[in-house]
Amino acid sequence: MKDRNIDRRTFLRSIGALGAGSLVAVTPWLSHKAVGAAIKTDRCRIGVIGVGSRGCFHLSLLSNIPAATVTAICDTYPPSIEEALKIVPHAKVYGDYRRMLEDREVDAVVIATPPTLHCRITCDAFDAGKDVLCEKCLGFTMDETYRMYQAYRHSGRIFFSGQQRLFDPRYRTAMDMIHSGTFGKIGAVRTFWYRNGDWRRHVPDPSLERQINWRLYSATSRGLMTELACHQLQAGTWALQKIPEKVMGHGAITYWKDGREVHDNVSCMYIFDDGVKMTFDSVISNKFYGLEEQILCSEGTVELEKGKYYFEELPPAPAFLQLLNDWENRVFDSMPFAGTSWAPETAQSNTGTFITGSRPKGDGSSQMLEAFVDAVITRRQPASVAEEGYYASQLCLMGDMAIREDRVVSFPDEYKLDYLNHKSPVVGNADE
Repeated sequence: MKDRNIDRRTFLRSIGALGAGSLVAVTPWLSHKAVGAAIKTDRCRIGVIGVGSRGCFHLSLLSNIPAATVTAICDTYPPSIEEALKIVPHAKVYGDYRRMLEDREVDAVVIATPPTLHCRITCDAFDAGKDVLCEKCLGFTMDETYRMYQAYRHSGRIFFSGQQRLFDPRYRTAMDMIHSGTFGKIGAVRTFWYRNGDWRRHVPDPSLERQINWRLYSATSRGLMTELACHQLQAGTWALQKIPEKVMGHGAITYWKDGREVHDNVSCMYIFDDGVKMTFDSVISNKFYGLEEQILCSEGTVELEKGKYYFEELPPAPAFLQLLNDWENRVFDSMPFAGTSWAPETAQSNTGTFITGSRPKGDGSSQMLEAFVDAVITRRQPASVAEEGYYASQLCLMGDMAIREDRVVSFPDEYKLDYLNHKSPVVGNADE
């Protein structure tokens, strides 16, 4: 496509994002029940295991989903329980997740514990006949992640991971554009996540340090690779529609020398079979550039977090500005020190276009939980959702391994899935 001056209304109409089809276009995971009146009479009874900051965030969103009822919460830290009960005051309280799994008034669980517990709780939940949404990173090791996926495949249950960008309408619209060739061929993917903070939580008693600040210690955390990279690597492989062959990386504690054991500065490079590379970079002592996933294509660039795209060739400048530009070129052509000092078609003047018409709001978390509730009610597992979460977890664990072991790590064949031929299963007794 040489002419990139696409009228946005025409484009949106072409992908069905206007009119009566808008909900289906941007939320394809929702069934006919979810967009009709029937869902109002069906409810999903949910238990949340781990009600720290992320767990309470999920509780606040679930409380606004009409088809969801939080019937139980579980945690071993009393202050977290107290905060959770402010959101769901009528929920049953458990100190042992296994007792919650025995509760017949719990249809599904949301797991928001430290990742060292994810595999055991997820597999136990499947054994107990519960549907599962587990926060990323799925497993603490590649083997745990694989076992979780296999447990899901054998369980016949619903399985989501905390990859909310899969459900963000702007990401889905951007991926439709990328996969249809709107921006040409992908040459590289750049991702980064920069913060400025020590990542510590307040500890009321020194004996609770490792329980509260579990993200800082190697026995309970893989650090930046699992806490942040998991989201961005998934966006990159989603755009490329394949997984990389190998990864190399480096990490260090360069600023926050406070007794932590996980790095505060990491970089990884993932290499694909055609030579395309995907990078992830994170520093938590500078926040200036924030976070972004940049999909660099031959005819355009997509910045997924900003929700914007930029074509390589800008429309011609207005006639008067073009005249000024031509005049400046003629004046300075003969001067060896100059050249064009102002040009309307430089990258700096390309302000881009918002994918969905305005600056993004939210990050897809509410849509993810709505989709999970709908899947539990309708007994329909959305296509590729479990697999996307699986590969995102494996890739960030591979990157962490490359950093810790200071070597190039190849994707192990035994952990590759032949999921492209898997159909989205209808599980249980779905209503037709």
